[in-house]
Amino acid sequence: MKRRTLLAATPLLIARGASAQPKPAALKTLRAVMHSDLKILDPVWTTAYIVRNHGFMIYDQLFALDGKLKPQPQMVESWKVSDDKLTWSFTLRDGLKWHDGTQVTTADVLPSIKRWTDKDAIGGLVAKFTREMKAVDDKTFEIALKEPLGLMLSTLARASSVPLFIMPKKVAETPVAQQIGDMTGSGPFVFKKDEWKPGERTVYVRNAAYVPRKEAPSGLAGGKLAKLDRVEWVSMPDTQTAINALQQGEIDMIEQPAHDLLPEISKDKNIEVIVPDTLGNTYILRFNWKQPPFDKLAYRRAAEYALNQTDFLKAVIGDSRYYKTCKSMFGCGTPLENSAGMDGLLESNFAESKKILKEAGYDGTPIVLMQSTDLAVLTNLAPVAKNLLERGGFKVDMQSMDWQTLVSRRAKKDPIGKGGWNICMTAAAAVLLLDPINNHYTETSGDRAQFGWPLDEEIEKLRMDFVREGDSKKQLEIAEHVQKRVMDLGVTVPLGQYVQPMARRRNVSGNLPSPITVFWNVDKK
Repeated sequence: MKRRTLLAATPLLIARGASAQPKPAALKTLRAVMHSDLKILDPVWTTAYIVRNHGFMIYDQLFALDGKLKPQPQMVESWKVSDDKLTWSFTLRDGLKWHDGTQVTTADVLPSIKRWTDKDAIGGLVAKFTREMKAVDDKTFEIALKEPLGLMLSTLARASSVPLFIMPKKVAETPVAQQIGDMTGSGPFVFKKDEWKPGERTVYVRNAAYVPRKEAPSGLAGGKLAKLDRVEWVSMPDTQTAINALQQGEIDMIEQPAHDLLPEISKDKNIEVIVPDTLGNTYILRFNWKQPPFDKLAYRRAAEYALNQTDFLKAVIGDSRYYKTCKSMFGCGTPLENSAGMDGLLESNFAESKKILKEAGYDGTPIVLMQSTDLAVLTNLAPVAKNLLERGGFKVDMQSMDWQTLVSRRAKKDPIGKGGWNICMTAAAAVLLLDPINNHYTETSGDRAQFGWPLDEEIEKLRMDFVREGDSKKQLEIAEHVQKRVMDLGVTVPLGQYVQPMARRRNVSGNLPSPITVFWNVDKK
């Protein structure tokens, strides 16, 4: 047969062959615009939320937080603790395999825990309490403690900012200061490193060999059933561009659309707005204890009287459906929510604020308030604070800068005349604030504490009491004492809580109520 004749016959041959073969099912591909681009892959090396989300795609946890923020077994099948609360024994469940098909064993678990404790502050606390970790066999391991640790299970289920992800032994043995490059996990999705293009897209495919737990999914726990064949995180830094793409069906989901654009999105009958993370984020204000005038308690108390939560939430979020007020350091609607130490505070009592400043001898020196200008959920915080503090008797010098500059500057302890600062505000995921240990904004260890560097031995003692306590009622009592002292001293001021809606096409369903965006259980028609 001549070449021309063969080419002419080829379509017919292909057509005949196709008719004899069943048509392959179309792959379910979901394209999502996330809150940030993925540029780092090691979820232990950095605390960036997008890297944490990446970790939940490909790794699994020993325990995970359910929809009620209670730790539940995930990779663990059973566990027990000795009568003296010093020896914990854990047995892995059946069906755990790495993406390359090899078995997950305790030889992988122990170095994963070690690398995590070397990095995470809470993990480091576990390490201080630990006398020995050892493998009993391939499926069972023990953690022997020096003294009881009441937070053992909730610590192993830590969701942010550095969760305990279990990695293969050879990967977990990588020094914590060095980033890992091997993305072999055991979770419901497999990372396609060959398709990863920072600034363009990140790709995951379904792990067909993953064996979900039999329980129904709840929060980050339960059965992780991957219903999508492929998930693509598409980079679109411009919010309006992302919304246009969503409306045209070029993408299926926007993780964090701007609140002020939600009315526009809601008009499209093919799009729905949901709130998967009902816990949300908390706005916080920090005083710099190193520099006048907030090195003195009276000035911190005066500011607490001048501020209120509602003004901040209205100015930044706007729609009351997406925010709520509660005078709690540990989040609204959480097990440790309380109002201890809040009487009379955060109610914009300007008369009381002015009275305290007069008694303290305030000389009118302006306080330096830093403003972030490039993040929509933060930009309006500083102007509101300036207005309220000035009405309370302060003079305020609001200095504007982009977020990265602010983060760099807030880490410095320089005097005001040399680039220092007095007040800084930010937002923290409420899942990070659930108790006095996870909530770093209650820490008062001086130079080791978060920016602002508060110092108080009593709060630190109470926090360690909380670590040792296993009774929930007594934990609440300790949390109340911690919060009262935090407010009495002006350590941190909670400025209300807000949720971040997600926008998705109506043919997408199954996003779980969760403090972290996950893609198991998500389906697309």
